[in-house]
Amino acid sequence: MSEAASASGLRVYDKIISDRGSRYAVSGGPAKSRAEVAALLGELCANKRFAKATHHSWAGILGGEALKDDDGESGAGALILQMLERAGLADHIVIVTRWYGGKHLGGDRFRHVADAVRHYLAEIGKG
Repeated sequence: MSEAASASGLRVYDKIISDRGSRYAVSGGPAKSRAEVAALLGELCANKRFAKATHHSWAGILGGEALKDDDGESGAGALILQMLERAGLADHIVIVTRWYGGKHLGGDRFRHVADAVRHYLAEIGKG
């Protein structure tokens, strides 16, 4: 596992989960608007490795509004959002990145998304 942090506050924890060829990372940072979410996603995808990922599922509670995007990983955004609500983490975005490994993971993909979010929450002292 590797960690990187940027001046914008984007924290990236790469190579945290591997299963049947799929690889997962989790990232996040402070965000209060859709524009700030877009900026953080853009910063993440400026890294070539992350730009090639299959999915960047994310969620956040920004200014009291719950926002999420599955990015093709059906149900992942809702799961991330639910975990952020439970943790009481507002004005923050959490992004779970997956590089598809060629084999369907079925329900295990939800376990991996949840484990990635738990990892992030623990790293920022909210877990």
